Amino acid sequence: MVRLFEQNKIETAVRSSKGNQLKWRDGDIWYKADYTGYEGLAEYMISHLLKKTSLQPSEYVLYDLEMISYGDNTYNGVSSRNFLKENWQLITLERLFKNVYGRGLNEMIYSTQDIDARLRIIVSETERLTGIKDFGKYMAKMLTIDAFFLNEDRHTHNIAVLMSGSGEYAICPFFDQGAGLLADTTMDYPLSDDPAKLYKMIDSVKSKTFCDNFLDQLDAAERLYGRNIEFYFGKKDIEDLLEKVPAGMYSEEILNRVRTICFERIRQFDYLFSRIKH
Repeated sequence: MVRLFEQNKIETAVRSSKGNQLKWRDGDIWYKADYTGYEGLAEYMISHLLKKTSLQPSEYVLYDLEMISYGDNTYNGVSSRNFLKENWQLITLERLFKNVYGRGLNEMIYSTQDIDARLRIIVSETERLTGIKDFGKYMAKMLTIDAFFLNEDRHTHNIAVLMSGSGEYAICPFFDQGAGLLADTTMDYPLSDDPAKLYKMIDSVKSKTFCDNFLDQLDAAERLYGRNIEFYFGKKDIEDLLEKVPAGMYSEEILNRVRTICFERIRQFDYLFSRIKH
């Protein structure tokens, strides 16, 4: 267990559509507490499964489970290493576009009804403003990850680039996966012992990036920029990760639910895998 104090608490520009998690920084380590359910478990599972994909380690943030003591309370949560180099900062696309154009990216992309055009706006304008190359491939990877893991909170406030003090831009590693795997048990996806309800919830999750359908977003990304990520993990990898969760940190009901969701997504997204998943 890690103990954190008021001086460690931070406010960031990256906000969730469902409210703000407690977040802290202690030296080079960042911490986040669960807020609406089992966000920490989702961050842990998703980031560690990304280790078994075609992504390079520098392309995503790795989260580890943590028990966090703060004030008189103890929280489940995660820790991650600070990925920002000295004199670099994270700037969301919403903020970047608002700084340059006086209006946010979200407003710009919804000025057209065409889904492909919305994604083209995100990619072409980001590349023009930042000089970053192949941002379309980056977005295609992100949208694949979000679709597979049902990350419903990928809006323009948590898609970001990195900016140096001299105004140089770079790709940002993938971060903030806590809204995946139906982690919000407080508001939108309550726990239930009825398997049919779980499968119905899996099918009902809506995306937020540039339309409300994960498959439509993914189809647009693959159509415009190709398939840019392969998955190598299987059911045993999921079981191994769940076995490493400290006893009592999350209930068996939650662990079983995460297992079922991951197994079901493997079945539904078979084409993303390059080898046998058993």
